[in-house]
Amino acid sequence: MSAARWRPYAAACAARFLQMLQYRAAALAGFATQCWWGGIKVMVLAAFYAGGAAPPVPLAQAITYTWIAQDLLALLPWFGDPEVAQAVRSGAVAYDRLRPVDAYAFWFARTTGWIAARALPRVLLMLAFAAVALPLAGFGAWGWQPPAGAAAALAFAAALVLALLLSAAFVMLLNVAAAAALDARGINAFAVPAVIVLSGILLPLALLPDAWQAALLAQPLAGLLDIPVRLYFGQLAGWQAVGGLALQAFWIAVLVALGHAALVRTLARLDIQGG
Repeated sequence: MSAARWRPYAAACAARFLQMLQYRAAALAGFATQCWWGGIKVMVLAAFYAGGAAPPVPLAQAITYTWIAQDLLALLPWFGDPEVAQAVRSGAVAYDRLRPVDAYAFWFARTTGWIAARALPRVLLMLAFAAVALPLAGFGAWGWQPPAGAAAALAFAAALVLALLLSAAFVMLLNVAAAAALDARGINAFAVPAVIVLSGILLPLALLPDAWQAALLAQPLAGLLDIPVRLYFGQLAGWQAVGGLALQAFWIAVLVALGHAALVRTLARLDIQGG
């Protein structure tokens, strides 16, 4: 495919990214909230470990996991793209059907830009706070510890890119469901608890029962947070790291294929609202 054919999608992604970067107050408010909750979760973990428990994850890693989870909170697919939901309610979705581009790829590009712009400022602020400010203030034991090595850092960076695409693929499924139902509230209500439990944002998946570990690692939501963190700690190294990245890529391909097929079917039957 020629570069010119990709240009509309790249422009859509960049335009949405730059548009969302304007909301600096929202990013600062989200960062402050995530620092607060991250601190509470760190103190709960410290109290749990002080009770004599011997979980499979050391306390320093559990604390770092908590900060990374707070760092990537905006990256997770909590709900569908609000612009798509608004377009469905108003009938403006008809314009997307008239564009000389693939509707799924166009929405996917805009959704990717939306997620990236929401996540990037908070990632940088949280990294500066938990990895730099806390150690400088004498709270190094409560801070964000460095990765297991250079290879782990590179694998983590690659996993974050794949996590962004995986999150966009999940959001696209929510967008398609919103278009089919003409309302996003119901599907969003189902998405939140699944993301909370299965991504590892509530509790590291490694702390859940051993009998569940294979299934938990194989399910798609693990690729949003748990797999990147395992790569960061070096728990997945060598061919295991390649397998973790391949698992993320596999689920991206599966969800994109499902989302594209569902959107084609939905748009063919869509009743346009508004006027």
